[in-house]
Amino acid sequence: HRRRRPPNRLRESGAGSCFVLGASGATGQALLRELRARGLFARVTLIGRRHLSLAEESGTAVEQVVVDFERLSEHATAFRGHDVGFCCLGTTRSKAGAGEVEKLVQAVGFDRCTILRPAVLLCARQEFRPLEWLTQHVLGAVAWFFPTAYSVPVQTVARAMVASVLQPGGGKVEVLENKAIHQLGKAEPQLGT
Repeated sequence: HRRRRPPNRLRESGAGSCFVLGASGATGQALLRELRARGLFARVTLIGRRHLSLAEESGTAVEQVVVDFERLSEHATAFRGHDVGFCCLGTTRSKAGAGEVEKLVQAVGFDRCTILRPAVLLCARQEFRPLEWLTQHVLGAVAWFFPTAYSVPVQTVARAMVASVLQPGGGKVEVLENKAIHQLGKAEPQLGT
């Protein structure tokens, strides 16, 4: 994710806005649930290939912008005017033209970028991927003994994404590997930290 303004603006719950790329995937869905539950933003804009069916919830206003990922530069306005941007394209990014997404998000001008590099995501997918299913079950068992080694639940990734917005950054670009994602995602993010 990337942040344009310092976290001071976000210290007041419900201030500011963010966009989420990839809200239809497992991590994006978990992130949207976390954002709604925490009420950090007055407005959340979902940017994706299609309109999503969402349950009505009070509090955070959720807008949706449908874009053609093959012509993403034509949709630059969808990315502007937000305090924070989250990109949850992950392993299926080849379906969405992620290289162009990265260029466009860089052009928006955020002053900080945090890249999360999770290991195998533990989640229930809507589409069946046999090798991934087998890997998740094997690594799910391994996670009992080595919880941060080879996998991470999508809910932990989502909490880590939100927590990283609320804490001071370690520089212009920060990369969080799986163990750091676990640590940040397990800690309860606090406003004003």
